Amino acid sequence: MRDNGRVNEILRPIVRPRRLRTSAAMRDLVAETTLRPGQLVLPAFVREGASEPTPIGSMPGVVQHTRDSLRKAAVEAAEAGLRGIMLFGVPETKDAAGSGATDPDGILNVAIADVVSEVGDALVVMGDLCLDEFTDHGHCGVLDGAGRVDNDATLERYADMAVVQARAGAGMVGPSGMMDGQVAVIRDALDRAGFTDTGILAYSAKYASAFYGPFREAVDSALQGDRRTYQQDGRRDGREGVREALLDIEEGADVVMVKPALAYLDVLRQVADAAAELGVPTAAYNISGEYSMVEAAAAHGWIDREAAILETLTSIRRAGAGIILTYWATEAARLLARS
Repeated sequence: MRDNGRVNEILRPIVRPRRLRTSAAMRDLVAETTLRPGQLVLPAFVREGASEPTPIGSMPGVVQHTRDSLRKAAVEAAEAGLRGIMLFGVPETKDAAGSGATDPDGILNVAIADVVSEVGDALVVMGDLCLDEFTDHGHCGVLDGAGRVDNDATLERYADMAVVQARAGAGMVGPSGMMDGQVAVIRDALDRAGFTDTGILAYSAKYASAFYGPFREAVDSALQGDRRTYQQDGRRDGREGVREALLDIEEGADVVMVKPALAYLDVLRQVADAAAELGVPTAAYNISGEYSMVEAAAAHGWIDREAAILETLTSIRRAGAGIILTYWATEAARLLARS
């Protein structure tokens, strides 16, 4: 531009946000979101009667463990800096009541004892507290005469399951069935049995999701139909998720959780803010379908796998989760150690 024969200078920006991105050191200095191995929990599957680990086709890199390989995976997790492991059992036989869930010699309960004996207090050993892996109909509870999930009859099974897991050594139980009142019943059962120090990680806002598909292969689910009468509807806004979390806290939950993570980051933010007001930590579950999408895209060369893993987990942290359950937990911890 010319004005009176002079070239006007281009107006230079005074505020330059890029100044805080000029080097790796600068970016680290100003980063508000941190991701540490100690914030990660490894979900792990153990198969009854297995003589060798069984790969899960829809979850590349994840297996149904033998009892021995599970012990090794737990040791590796602890050595990588993780502080938790969530165990899921895959029994050889199933029935309508999910009897294997409350059998002290059932696969989940012996696996809890195995891991506790192997790693001691290095990991918080958690047991999934739900019947879906153990029922021949694949639902998270017992059914009534009309084939519907009976909420209150299921609570009785959950109470028994919690005590058996605590006796096996679980430091925390994870009720994931979305039955009304489940946390209160479990807390009462644990306290009456003398397990006042056993914590409850409540799956407080758990949504009916298309992203659970690979998990159902992982636990050999027999589910027919869906779980929409007890898992939450994704069309509801975050207020319902907050309400569920606050109810669980009132009933005695030590940690609340949102599941799935990525499709519900808005709910996670709202739940985390509400729980923080009461001093209660919030977890999120980076579930099987979310894992498998990244793995499939990376296998095709469409994305940078390791960068995508850390970006995914960082997004969940940024949305408010203090604890993240993820199948990448051990690998992510090693990536973080390198970075």
